[in-house]
Amino acid sequence: MPATPTANSRRTLGGGEGTEPPPRIANLPARAKLERLLRVAKGHKKALVLTHDNPDPDSIASAVALAHLLEERAGVEVARVGYGGIIGRAENIAFVKVLRLPVVPIAQLDLDEYGLLGLVDTQPPTGNHALPPRLRGEVDIVIDHHPLRNESLESPFADVGGDYGSTSTMLAEYLRAARLEPSTEVATALFYGLKADTRDLGRETTQTDIDTYLWLFPRMDKQLLGQIEHPELPARYFQLYHTAFERAKVYGDTAIVTDLEEVYSPDMVAEVAERLMFLEGMKWSLAYATYRNQLFMSLRVKDRRMNAGRLIREICEDYGGSSGGHGSMAGARIPLSGRATQRKALKRELVRRFLEAFGVADERPTGLLSAPSP
Repeated sequence: MPATPTANSRRTLGGGEGTEPPPRIANLPARAKLERLLRVAKGHKKALVLTHDNPDPDSIASAVALAHLLEERAGVEVARVGYGGIIGRAENIAFVKVLRLPVVPIAQLDLDEYGLLGLVDTQPPTGNHALPPRLRGEVDIVIDHHPLRNESLESPFADVGGDYGSTSTMLAEYLRAARLEPSTEVATALFYGLKADTRDLGRETTQTDIDTYLWLFPRMDKQLLGQIEHPELPARYFQLYHTAFERAKVYGDTAIVTDLEEVYSPDMVAEVAERLMFLEGMKWSLAYATYRNQLFMSLRVKDRRMNAGRLIREICEDYGGSSGGHGSMAGARIPLSGRATQRKALKRELVRRFLEAFGVADERPTGLLSAPSP
């Protein structure tokens, strides 16, 4: 059952009025969701909305849209957007810069200043966000399109576990329910967030995603979108891909795995895993790399019999950190310690477990660049 707020808790509903809403907010119509959200936010002057660490466009766009909604419809005087980690990919840097999105590293924020806490595109128990453990039980608002973690239902407002391809889709629904016309920048952000997470409506897309895409299309700026999608790329981007292709191994003509070694940005791991799925015949791709004493892994799956999010949790959860995702894509972050030999042994063990799950553990790998062309 949802936890009951105590006298010492920061958590309140509507500034201290009423009781917690029913747990399965995800099943309510958009207007009913909005009413419950505004009730939770009522009476708060300052709000902080956090993305997941090393945020992607979907997470950033959703957070900015929620902050905008709280200021315009909930009476919140100041709603800030914070993130942990870095914004590293060239497209993501351009996304924030071109649209002038007001996002701030969490290190620059005093969390105790904010009476209302929200998480988007992540959930309190996942661990892939920068909220300190002392505040994880104090999250008031959770909005996320990823599979439900039951602990999230302890928050006064948890819209999680619905049928959406992106969290941007969910926030666009809130704006529509509130009859709040987004600015060109917010509309473009949500459009790109939806587009990126569903791979231009080609992956895990629902009818609601399509309807939202069409609603946002005339409201966003195509020229700004072009600047985001086609930024100039640093030399290290191409160097990283050289490493990815050089170290990639193909197993049984259906699975490809690559070790990126040390990366300059952890979100490049997901980009590489995505790119490797374009290799003909692949049903699985796994990319992994280290960044600041952490191991980042990204998994892509075409085999509909396997759930990527469930698989990566089963394999990685015993090693600490965080893991999760969807049916076709998932990621994990695992803390690294010990000597270099111990770290290498951990990587080998994890890769072995993935290969067993793929059913190719007994296959002799072939180097991608050394494999003969068909």
